[in-house]
Amino acid sequence: MAHSKDKVVVITGASSGMGAATARLLAHQGAKVVLAARREDQLQALTAELGENAHYVLTDVSKRADVDSLIQQAIARFGHVDALWNNAGIMPLSFFDEGKVDEWDRMIDINIKGMLYGINAVLPHMLARGQGHILATSSVAGLKTLPTSGVYGGTKYAARAISSLASFSMS
Repeated sequence: MAHSKDKVVVITGASSGMGAATARLLAHQGAKVVLAARREDQLQALTAELGENAHYVLTDVSKRADVDSLIQQAIARFGHVDALWNNAGIMPLSFFDEGKVDEWDRMIDINIKGMLYGINAVLPHMLARGQGHILATSSVAGLKTLPTSGVYGGTKYAARAISSLASFSMS
C-alpha cells in the first residue's frame, strides 16, 4: 500500500517472519495493524512494540469462527478494514509415498481454507464500503514443485487461483 497512513491492515501469520516484518513497516508508516496468529506471546510482544495503532487477535485460521471473529474485532476496534493479508501458512515437506495425510490435511486447512475463510469474512464489508484489498502469500512452489513439495505447491497454486477469483468479486 503506497499510502499506508491510517489504513487498517489485518495480517494473518503475523507473529513472526514476513508477517511481523510487514506489520512493523506498516505501523512505522502510520497504518493501524491487526495482528493474527496462534502464538499469543509473540503477538503480545509485537503489539507492545508497535503501540496503540496495533491490536492482536489470537487466531487459528483453520477455524472459521476464529477468522470471522478476527475481522469483526478489527472492525470494532478501528471502524473498518482496508486490507486483509492472508499470510498464515505451513510448509511440511514429504514425499507422496510417505503418506503423511495429517500434514496434508493441515496444509489444506491453513493454506487454503484459512484463506477462503478470510476472504469470506471480509469481502461483504469491503463490498459494502466499495473498496478494499485482499492479498495472499504464495510461493514459487505454486509454479514449480519439487518431489517433497507437491502438496505444499498445490496449496500455493490454489492461493494464486483463489486470489484471482477474489479479485473478480471485488470488481
